[in-house]
Amino acid sequence: MKLNYFTKQLSVVGRWVATALFCTSAFIFVWQGTYLNTSAFASPASTLIATSDAGDNVKYKTSEDAGRAKGFVENTKDFVKDAAKSNASKVDDVTDNNSIARKAKSDAATIQRRAEEDAARTENAIDNTKNAVQRTVDNIKDAFSS
Repeated sequence: MKLNYFTKQLSVVGRWVATALFCTSAFIFVWQGTYLNTSAFASPASTLIATSDAGDNVKYKTSEDAGRAKGFVENTKDFVKDAAKSNASKVDDVTDNNSIARKAKSDAATIQRRAEEDAARTENAIDNTKNAVQRTVDNIKDAFSS
């Protein structure tokens, strides 16, 4: 649908009003100091956000969360391994054909091995993430203490 002359002019006026309102609001916020607070520039070093206590709290929380995540990974690994054993046992009980039972046991062993490998990779990734966060906190603390 093509805009006729009147609606086209109304659209242009509406854009100008919206732009003017936005610019006026931005000017008023800056003028009132909402976004530009210069009192924070001259604050003493003891009130900095990245104090050593905050850094220690972050490092402690990171270690605590990493421990919880590792526990969850271990529980999940054990759950998968138990499910694989249980399924292989059920297949063994139901079938009379040994080739199917051997296949089920082989699959269970593969699932258990993969669960171990996946859990080890996940725990390694958790450790890497925890170490990266702790290094970052140390770097920030070093930067503010200099």
